[in-house]
Amino acid sequence: MSAWVLVTGGATRLGREIGLAFANAGWNLICHYRNSESEAQTLCEEVRALGVLARPLFAELESEQSCHELYHHAQEISHNALSCIVNNASLFVPDNAHDFEEEQALEQLRVNLIAPMRFGKWFYESTSKAPPGTHKSPASIIHILDQKVFNLNPDYFSYTVSKLALERLVALQAQSFGPHIRVNAISPGLIYPSGPQNLENFKIASKANLMGTPTAPEEVAQSVLFLAQNSHITGTTIKVDNGQHLIPTARDIMFVTDQLIRSKP
Repeated sequence: MSAWVLVTGGATRLGREIGLAFANAGWNLICHYRNSESEAQTLCEEVRALGVLARPLFAELESEQSCHELYHHAQEISHNALSCIVNNASLFVPDNAHDFEEEQALEQLRVNLIAPMRFGKWFYESTSKAPPGTHKSPASIIHILDQKVFNLNPDYFSYTVSKLALERLVALQAQSFGPHIRVNAISPGLIYPSGPQNLENFKIASKANLMGTPTAPEEVAQSVLFLAQNSHITGTTIKVDNGQHLIPTARDIMFVTDQLIRSKP
């Protein structure tokens, strides 16, 4: 019987790549979405064509009730055999330490941190009570971080704070949930244009790393799959960013690149 994975924010961009990587490896997919229903439906059709099962599920991750409904429906669909949760969904809103809006900061914390905490709590409750043999290997949770966690700058202040806390959650959940659940994370580099970033900016910024090449989303997705399938790894973060975290910048790379573009004669 194929294992089931729940990917939050799974309809587009990196979430889509992660879902396809799991499906190509024979996993059944539950694709969570919020604003991308048609994309979620399309992805699930593609996944079913690969010979595995797929279901789209809507949820707003800000509220406990909506998160719980998503988790409950995911377990129903998988017949209580969910094997992996990938916390990929996140809010990314520009702000800084001296003028952030409190409600917007709290909303980012709810989606980027509290939702993964909730899913972990409920997943542990379910998994620790599961009959022997339900999972071929320990179930797992994989958090999607950001290279900003290891290369701090003050831009996107509330988002960065939420991801810093999520990075610390990896070890704390791993300690709390073993031996029933493994908890790991992936810290990707710049993969897609974000926020107000234009294509010219992205093409330059995406190469601002030790390897001088953009981070390929399919390689990030394969790293997520690797963590899901290697039963001996827990409490670990893998950086998939071509070494971007080793090149410190005073500001977010998007703004540094913008300054370079403007300074060209």
